[in-house]
Amino acid sequence: MANRLIEEQSPYLQQHAHNPVDWYPWGDEAFLRAKNEDKPVLVSIGYAACHWCHVMERESFENEQVAAYMNEHFICIKVDREEHPDVDHLYMDAVQAITGSGGWPLNVFVTPDRLPYYGGTYFPPSPAYQRPSWIQVLQRMSDIWTNERSEVDGQTTQMLEYLKNASATAMQAQKADWDKDTCRQMADTLLKQADTLWGGFGNAPKFPGTMAISFLLEHYHYTQYEPALKQALLSLDKMLEGGIYDQLGGGFARYSTDKEWLAPHFEKMLYDNALLISAYCDAYSITKDEKYKTIIEETIAFVERELKDESGGYYSALDADSEGVEGKFYTFTYDEWKVFLGEDYKPVATYYGIAEEGNWEHTNILHIAATKEAVAQQYNIPVSTLEKLIGKAKEILLAARAKKIRPLTDDKSLLSWNALMNRALSKAGKILGNATYLQRAEEHMQWMLKSYSIEGKMYHSWKQGKPAITAKLDDYAYLIRAMLRLASAKGDSSLIVRAAELTDEVQRLFLHEGGSFFYFSSTLQNDIPVRKVEIYDGATPSANALMAHNLLLLGMCMERHDWLEQGSYMLGQMVTTAGRYMYSFSYWAMLHQQYAHGLKTVVFSGKQAENAKVSIDEKNIPGTFIFTVQKEIFEVPLLTNKKSEEDLLIFVCTQQACMSPVRNTEEALRFIYH
Repeated sequence: MANRLIEEQSPYLQQHAHNPVDWYPWGDEAFLRAKNEDKPVLVSIGYAACHWCHVMERESFENEQVAAYMNEHFICIKVDREEHPDVDHLYMDAVQAITGSGGWPLNVFVTPDRLPYYGGTYFPPSPAYQRPSWIQVLQRMSDIWTNERSEVDGQTTQMLEYLKNASATAMQAQKADWDKDTCRQMADTLLKQADTLWGGFGNAPKFPGTMAISFLLEHYHYTQYEPALKQALLSLDKMLEGGIYDQLGGGFARYSTDKEWLAPHFEKMLYDNALLISAYCDAYSITKDEKYKTIIEETIAFVERELKDESGGYYSALDADSEGVEGKFYTFTYDEWKVFLGEDYKPVATYYGIAEEGNWEHTNILHIAATKEAVAQQYNIPVSTLEKLIGKAKEILLAARAKKIRPLTDDKSLLSWNALMNRALSKAGKILGNATYLQRAEEHMQWMLKSYSIEGKMYHSWKQGKPAITAKLDDYAYLIRAMLRLASAKGDSSLIVRAAELTDEVQRLFLHEGGSFFYFSSTLQNDIPVRKVEIYDGATPSANALMAHNLLLLGMCMERHDWLEQGSYMLGQMVTTAGRYMYSFSYWAMLHQQYAHGLKTVVFSGKQAENAKVSIDEKNIPGTFIFTVQKEIFEVPLLTNKKSEEDLLIFVCTQQACMSPVRNTEEALRFIYH
């Protein structure tokens, strides 16, 4: 018999719709019942592609006896963290404060007033891994609620104060100045955390770290600092060679469980692939190495093929598991390999690191284990012959894989992640000179503006024609950034105007009382006890950092000095924090760097404007907003009186002043790089 979750949009909630647990979705109904019955609330948070969420469901939430205890003693709520990131952020902070760590599934025990008093992540069905069993945790939490209520009251009072102050430290830091030398110090701080053998940062589990990589690539662009380029390219190379990249179908998994990038957590998220496309675009613009172009094209092809809704939007993720086994869809046993390919493809097996005993849990994850040149030499064949064998093998293996049971697709579409993908398409279209990508970005932008807005109100999630859940700060911030990227790529001034309107909306709905930073949730919400100001990068960039970037760019475009001052103030508040914790504040550092080297606008006008713009676009110059005008545009002050009847006229402006217009790109570049 189905529970209440059967009516929900989220695939994650629907996965739990047939549990014997009497689950509620997030909302007032559950908390009102908890208050009326004087019961504690269990808020269990996860997402559809989460392996350990599935494990805990099978072990505990599908167990009739465990479910009966949960139903008797608690009001139980299931939350999709991707639908309610603000709820997830709040309770994750609480659990990390209580236990020192976090992750998913996230299980939090809260009062009817939504205040947390205990929590943790995965709990096994019987004591193991130095953890109590789930039923022991439930019994202890029920006992505390019944017999130690003063302990609960004391804990929630302290926790409320902690949560209110959690994000205030960085906002209240003393404003500091920064310059180009500060940015070099930031780069060196980041490089101290780098894995110089396998790429990336830190030890396993290892995440892509795309914002950190892009910071290093931009640092090289500005300074020609070789250590920054070397580490960034090493990281990108090791990922594209590893099992974290799907060597057959394209696309990246969420992270690697080892430092060598071999064994991923197999779920594929839209946001990771969008951010990695952008990072590989940065690498290609510097090196012009064809392998980066190939990865960009293959990753976009994966997203278009496996994550695109027929209406034009992009889904959230592909699951890690199929048939209850993590990675089963993507791996091959040695016997399967022999059946599909046989002896003729031994060189391909060597190339992809296929072993008789397997390279992961008795099966094989395809990865590039040796260079084509080394394999060709080993088997005494030309590289061209090996490449033909690899191409044919990929066709055969993809056909075989297509017959397997596919992982679940999380087919809800989130505005924030779709905006990241839109920005990636615009960037790839510009840097690769691919008009098809720009056309897709344009069509997708129209889809977003239509699908996530009803009667002027923006929404966070969409599925099967229905938007849901009030938009968060990252939805607005990423969308505005995508609009500006596409406006530049296509010369569409209407997107600048709309981005400015949305920025006014952000100021109205999200501005912190201090007048500079922004809350993650809007004034339209009243369903969480504490509104948070998120300032650090997680798997996606800080929404406040994106808004600072938007304010600076739009401030220049719209001649809004208040926005320029606000963006600059936000940067000043974050200098010390970004310099000290580079990896977690890489987008801030990237913005500090662009500001230190001078943000600029470049407007091309005249009969040859479009052709001249291409040569600048390909250089992917950080911190420049480039636009082409062919008519008078009065809605955007930056573009007013810029129309020219000459062959070419280029207007370069900095944050403080405009240069005299010039008539060729060489002169313009001298101003840009000055």
